[in-house]
Amino acid sequence: MGNPIFDLSRNRRSLLLAIIYGAVIGLAYYMAYEVRFDFQVPAVYQAERLHLIWWVIGVKLVALIWVRQLGTVLTYFSIPDLLRLIWSMAVASLVLLLPRLMGITLLSPPRGAVLVDYFLCVSALCAMRLSTRLFRERVTMGRKGMPERRQPIAIVGAGDAGASLAKDFINAPARGFKPVIFFDDNPEKHGKLVHGVPVVGPPEAIDRLKGLPEIDKVVIAMPSAPAKRIREVVSVMTRHGLKVETLPAIEELASGRVTANRIRPVEVQDLLGRTEIGLDSAAIRELVTGRIVMVTGAGGSIGSELCRQIARLNPQRLLMVEQSEGSLFVIEQELNEMGMSGVILPLVGDILDEARMDYVYGRYHPAVIFHAAAHKHVYLMERQPAEAFRNNVLGTRLLARLAVKHGVKTFVLISTDKAINPTSVMGATKRLAELQLLGLQAANPQGTRFMAVRFGNVLGSSGSVIPIFKRQIERGGPITVTHPDVTRYFMTIPEAVGLVLQTSVLGEGGEIFVLDMGQPIKIVDLARQMIELSGLQVGDDIEIVFTGLKPGEKLFEELRHNTEEHVTTAHPKVMRFVSKGGASAAGQGQLDALEGRLYALDANDIKREIQRLVPEYSPFQD
Repeated sequence: MGNPIFDLSRNRRSLLLAIIYGAVIGLAYYMAYEVRFDFQVPAVYQAERLHLIWWVIGVKLVALIWVRQLGTVLTYFSIPDLLRLIWSMAVASLVLLLPRLMGITLLSPPRGAVLVDYFLCVSALCAMRLSTRLFRERVTMGRKGMPERRQPIAIVGAGDAGASLAKDFINAPARGFKPVIFFDDNPEKHGKLVHGVPVVGPPEAIDRLKGLPEIDKVVIAMPSAPAKRIREVVSVMTRHGLKVETLPAIEELASGRVTANRIRPVEVQDLLGRTEIGLDSAAIRELVTGRIVMVTGAGGSIGSELCRQIARLNPQRLLMVEQSEGSLFVIEQELNEMGMSGVILPLVGDILDEARMDYVYGRYHPAVIFHAAAHKHVYLMERQPAEAFRNNVLGTRLLARLAVKHGVKTFVLISTDKAINPTSVMGATKRLAELQLLGLQAANPQGTRFMAVRFGNVLGSSGSVIPIFKRQIERGGPITVTHPDVTRYFMTIPEAVGLVLQTSVLGEGGEIFVLDMGQPIKIVDLARQMIELSGLQVGDDIEIVFTGLKPGEKLFEELRHNTEEHVTTAHPKVMRFVSKGGASAAGQGQLDALEGRLYALDANDIKREIQRLVPEYSPFQD
């Protein structure tokens, strides 16, 4: 790389900037005498002005170089640049006054001229910088790719986020949006202007206000608003047939994943929003930082989010184990783009491959394992119970035994609320996986800390109802719901992963944790909200059809099994269950016997065998 001092293009640019700044400084200095002497400058001062102009320009250019204004881009001008100009010109003016204060009048203009020159020079430099910025935004960029018609939009929220969004759209017409009105709940803002756009009232005022301008879209700019208020605003606007979009939530903005001017469609997650749960970040960081951490199922919804959050905690190494190389490649590329390439290690492998897993344990020596690999689709596993048993039960047992063998400190199983009094093969096998850990913990109380984390449905994960409903709406319906009364607990993916990380520091070994998941949500209500978010009407545009519960499904999920005792934890939103019994030696013998003849039995026989191991399981028999 060449030395910047000898970079001719850069030197030419700096020289050009010096000439522009010098011309502005010289003009301001010249006019300062005119203003000081009421445009009748005595001859002696005219000579003095011409004699000192180069000295003034030189001092002020040095001050501008000192605050690095010759290295900046003219067309970008903001408050920090304004403050630099003010301070640099103030220092330069003091330097110009010093000779006069010392009695050396030949090197200093009159004090009145210096004072006038300061204000004129700052004003002229700011005007020059601001005009170049406006030219870039309104003419050069603003007209580049200008759409034939800018969509008139209403912005809900006249606070900092809404004002910033309006300013961005006004300054960049090429984005294709034109803010025409604001709605805001604060009555003190009603009737006022924000960047020239009127605030007409609360969102509900759209029902009664007359003479409103044409609106194509509504953007909700309330990043910290509760989900209840978002639902109310969406309901009001969709009633008028308006498309509703939103700014990212405050958590997304704080994480740095998105910027404040990135609008997106309102998602059902925004309407079902849950209160953010405070986590013991220091303890979680202490568990992970500087240690080798392994995540199985790293390409899945939960596994990939675990990788994202763990990678930010500065582990010594993050082992990402995944059977699907396509899914593993996606999360590897994402983390590489985040600058994590030196931390992560993608490992293609099947958790049922004992030789491969033993090699991974022995070669890399993980201290903490988050086991997210599993078969989780209820209806699919109901028809293939052998695969659910192998992956969820035998795979977990293998990984847990290897953890004991290789001295892993902490092993966390990702479980499900469907493991409680299960009616599905998936839930029953997850319960069996929990029992494997409890049994190993009882046999090795001073060894690896084994624990499991249960949570409900995860919004937006593969196989969840939201992607299914979206596809059905795109096809024009109908939306299929199993039963009008079916309810489920829902969590966001980051929330679920935060809980997993929190429990890893709460547990002492042998516990099952579950989050206080709030109130369950009716699936039919979820379907109605998604239809309305699409700007459609239930019944008129999209039908909801009830198909009946599928094999293995429940009307509602339960929170705990009747053999589990509830114990409080240090976290108010986390409950801990300690089971009264684990997997016995006889149970292990039954597991081994079932493993040996899995593919000699039909689906119903396998379910009956699993029921012997999990007596509370109520299997569906074909």
